[in-house]
Amino acid sequence: MFKKPLSNLKTSAPLRSSDRRKLKQRIVAAYGITSEEGDILVPDGLLSIKFSTHVEEPGVVYTHPDGNPLWFTLGKNSEDLIPTVYTLWKKQDLLPFLSTPAAVVPILIGGADLMIPGVIHCPMALNEHQLVAIRQYSRKDGKPALSPPVAVGRMALPSDQLRSPVKEKGKAVHVIQTWKDHLWDMGSKGDIPADTVLDQEGEDISDSEDEKGGSNEAAATPPPASPAPEESEESNSATYTPAEVTELLHKALLQAISTTLKVLPSSSFPIPATQLYSNYILPCRPAFPTLVIPPSEDAPRIQSKEAPHVETEITIKASSHKSLTTFLKAAEKASLLTLKPPQKQQPDVLITAVNVAHPEVASHKPFATAKDIELTAAKKAAKEEKANEAGKELEVRELWKPHQSTVELFEEFGVDKHELFSMEQIRSLLNGYITAHDLVNPREQAYINLDDLLYSCAANESKSKSKGKDKGAEPEFTMDRFMKRDELTKKIVGKMQSWYEVKTEGKEPVTKKGTLKPIQVVMKVRQGRKVATLISGFEPFLLIDAEVMAEDLRKACAGATSVSPIPGKPAGSGSEVLVQGKQSAIVLEYLLGKGIPKKWVEVHNLSGK
Repeated sequence: MFKKPLSNLKTSAPLRSSDRRKLKQRIVAAYGITSEEGDILVPDGLLSIKFSTHVEEPGVVYTHPDGNPLWFTLGKNSEDLIPTVYTLWKKQDLLPFLSTPAAVVPILIGGADLMIPGVIHCPMALNEHQLVAIRQYSRKDGKPALSPPVAVGRMALPSDQLRSPVKEKGKAVHVIQTWKDHLWDMGSKGDIPADTVLDQEGEDISDSEDEKGGSNEAAATPPPASPAPEESEESNSATYTPAEVTELLHKALLQAISTTLKVLPSSSFPIPATQLYSNYILPCRPAFPTLVIPPSEDAPRIQSKEAPHVETEITIKASSHKSLTTFLKAAEKASLLTLKPPQKQQPDVLITAVNVAHPEVASHKPFATAKDIELTAAKKAAKEEKANEAGKELEVRELWKPHQSTVELFEEFGVDKHELFSMEQIRSLLNGYITAHDLVNPREQAYINLDDLLYSCAANESKSKSKGKDKGAEPEFTMDRFMKRDELTKKIVGKMQSWYEVKTEGKEPVTKKGTLKPIQVVMKVRQGRKVATLISGFEPFLLIDAEVMAEDLRKACAGATSVSPIPGKPAGSGSEVLVQGKQSAIVLEYLLGKGIPKKWVEVHNLSGK
């Protein structure tokens, strides 16, 4: 669909907050994700751009403030929101997927559809026209591996027909968008995430199809079923009978009705059966099935105190129903939900309502679900990533160099007068000198008796009392011969030369002469009533050009930016970045994200509001 450049591209326009919330609600309902996940996949500052494809089909693409396209629609007045590859990289389980050999991926990127012989793995219960992702199958160190999604498309036929031995030719998936196509080129073009290495061959991913064929038309046979599991040598394992799997899925349905389905607005119905199964029932399966329903066959064998490993896959295929439609009809007979027969345009059974007041739902005891475990792991990973990012904070140090009257003092300290010293080092050297020369006042321990060297460093030279004195006359000092330790340190540092050092992880530290001042973020009224945010003094901290910073803030703030010299300062003294609007919060977040310590950023509101 996007093998050629987009045409009739309109200027990007930021979505209003209300439109963004509506878009998020539609996506949360359609894909069965949490509100927190919705905030990640539909972020603040989302932009919309109208376009036409090379076949003159109109569409709208919704992009992240950083430019990455996240969602798009195709067709006039279409309400089907399709995730892009960038979105699927953020949440790889958003869509069910099919896998294909590495040799097929370049053909898909070139604009071809996925053919039946090129399919290695295909899940059950996929309907015609259902959105799916395509992932590349490979082997790494003898283990099967799956890449992140490399394409998005719609099923050309139901998955049960795809698995049929009679179906050996034809299209499996109509590809819509791929990695490295022209829609993908609109974004940052970042590196594809790492592959997921599987511990063992799954039921649908087999060695027989590994890297088979050199083209998408290569012959392939349906993946063989995996052999029956052998008796485990360990006692801490469990298997379930089909009837018990059915009961576990029934519990998952009750969990879904009492939690996620219960809060869905009525406008979210009807829901296709496969969507209910993929987005609501499967995520609500028990994370620890043996605590919900003990396996009858293996109960005597389970002796370990740890949760046993469940060898049976808790899916419709392993249940006594074998069919999703049969399972749902049984739920309808129990008055848990209401079904609607398949329609012409939608061959899937539809769920029109769920009975949240059903006695079984009311008496259902919640349990930890598979999705809960995934979310916990995701939060832990995000927390670790945030901690790693925090570890990349810039290290900013103020330094001082001996100058004028302090040079002799530092020579007396026994250090090189050309070195740079931090405040801690200066205090340590001074304390050592005071102790060595026994300069602590015996009566007032808080005061230091000044010897001639300290006195000459700390004293302030005053103007001659008489104008008639010669210019060469010695200056008069008006200061006591004792001083508090901190005050003495401050006096000595005040006569030294100021320097600073900015150190970034993995790079050589940058050391410069001068006094380091915090970055200024000022909101003020300009051009009548318009408020703008001005950023200056960032050059010592950021190793990026002002133009790059302005472009980053333009995307983050979804507003106009500009770069100009600082008014009232000589040329070459720095630049000032202007962002339209009151954007101090976003600017502060941007600067902190670059590793600048918060103490080195000052925010001022001079807009009078």
